[in-house]
Amino acid sequence: MGVFTRRKAAEETGDEKQKLATTKSLEENIDMLKKLLADCNDVVYKEFRVGVDQDNDFVLVFTDGLIDKSFINEAVMGELMIHAREVPPEAPKDKEKLFELVRYGCLPALELKVIENLDDAVLAILTGDAVLFMDGVSKLIEIGAKGWPGRSVSEPATESVVKGPRDGFTETFRFNTALIRRRIRDPKLKLKQMQVGRRSCTNIGIMYIEDIALKEIVDEVERRLKTIDIDGILESGYVEEFIEDNPFSLFPHIKSTERPDKAAASLLEGRVVILVDNSPFVLIVPVVLTSFFQASEDFYMRWIPITVLRFLRYFAGLISLIAPALYIAVTSFHPGILPTQLVLSIAAAREGVPFPALIEALIMEVTFELLREAGVRLPVLIGGIVGIVGGLVIGQAAVEAGIVSPIMVIIVAITAISSFSIPDYAFANAFRILRFLFIIAAGFLGLYGMVLMLLLVLGHMVKLKSFGIPYLSPFVSFTASDMKDTIPRVPMFYMRNRPLNTAVDKIRMINNRHMINNIEASKSSSDKGGKTDDKK
Repeated sequence: MGVFTRRKAAEETGDEKQKLATTKSLEENIDMLKKLLADCNDVVYKEFRVGVDQDNDFVLVFTDGLIDKSFINEAVMGELMIHAREVPPEAPKDKEKLFELVRYGCLPALELKVIENLDDAVLAILTGDAVLFMDGVSKLIEIGAKGWPGRSVSEPATESVVKGPRDGFTETFRFNTALIRRRIRDPKLKLKQMQVGRRSCTNIGIMYIEDIALKEIVDEVERRLKTIDIDGILESGYVEEFIEDNPFSLFPHIKSTERPDKAAASLLEGRVVILVDNSPFVLIVPVVLTSFFQASEDFYMRWIPITVLRFLRYFAGLISLIAPALYIAVTSFHPGILPTQLVLSIAAAREGVPFPALIEALIMEVTFELLREAGVRLPVLIGGIVGIVGGLVIGQAAVEAGIVSPIMVIIVAITAISSFSIPDYAFANAFRILRFLFIIAAGFLGLYGMVLMLLLVLGHMVKLKSFGIPYLSPFVSFTASDMKDTIPRVPMFYMRNRPLNTAVDKIRMINNRHMINNIEASKSSSDKGGKTDDKK
């Protein structure tokens, strides 16, 4: 039975005896460890002796590349091999006392932990810590010495920053927790940590504010994470697919972000943030439809332009969803609803095109999606050029060849531009797929097919929930306080309450705007009174 398989079985049965216990013999412990880590040439076994008579054997085991070697040399090897020689002659005779002396007096490390089985020792070694073995003692010392290479904090690559902080999450778990702690310095901000994955043992953290988040949501998130039983978690997308409510829906139930300020804002609204080691994307639950049309800059800029921009986003989302289908339905089934001049213009533009509007739209949409996918996979500098040049060349060539009409090229271009206005990439992908379904429905039934498809989508969204929260909140409940931050964004001082369906503590702020107005009014009245007295 493998180390991780045995450790998993022990956790399921609650029987710690199944773990491979250590002995007081240093040689036996190292032999068993080498069998468990056979053919792991990056594992280093450093043997040395300390004490007055050099009769105390130690072995320090670590994984090369995962530790901070300078820390090991100075804080561990240097302390033990130099200062431990000053130990009185009677101390080494008692191995247990020497172990306690080494643990409490010789290792100036911030993270020290005593372990008593080889399973935990193997996990610590492969996680990036060092484990100290001592002859004559069955206990081991785990030394926190992680120092693997990692990417520094930089600007998010997938979420452009217009205004606001420009630091983004990295692949290092502890860096990400620190970025959130830096923004919310509240002891009520809790972090529950667990390891998921039988072989990867990936660190996963659940962050929430204790007196704001609903306990039912926190417990449900923890329960779903504990049900994950897989050999490895390599990215937060694994976790997202395992814990979402309806994995067969096109719409995402969980929001991912690279921006710490967005995660902190979600925590202050009573939501739960899930951090996954080795991933720069953190997950936010629960979410609603309006969350995917909001950007962090909406709260960093004045409310009037942001409200206008939000209306544009929703309008652009609607255009990206139905524009090609509406063109097909009107030109193929309902040309009578258009002005005569416009109908004649469209007919003249489509003269010579051998395909019906449905096939014409599918050709252009598929071509555009291929160009977009190719641009994503190519290097950044080349990808943008391929997308722009490819679209221009292919569109112009298709029009000149008589395969598609110029109006269809315009429709597809407007649809593509509109789809880029949706802030969330995962939500935009759902619209990309739905667009093809609307095109097919309009190609067979015209406007009736579009209306039928729209009703099916709305009915599906009404049934969706994200960790028990209706997906169309607050429209389905029509809570007045929650409507202040949906399509419009009212001034910040009017958003006194947090979302009612995710928070225990409903009060976000005290509206002191009227106090400022009263102070200004009193100042102006006093100034007028002073001037009147002067005249008198």
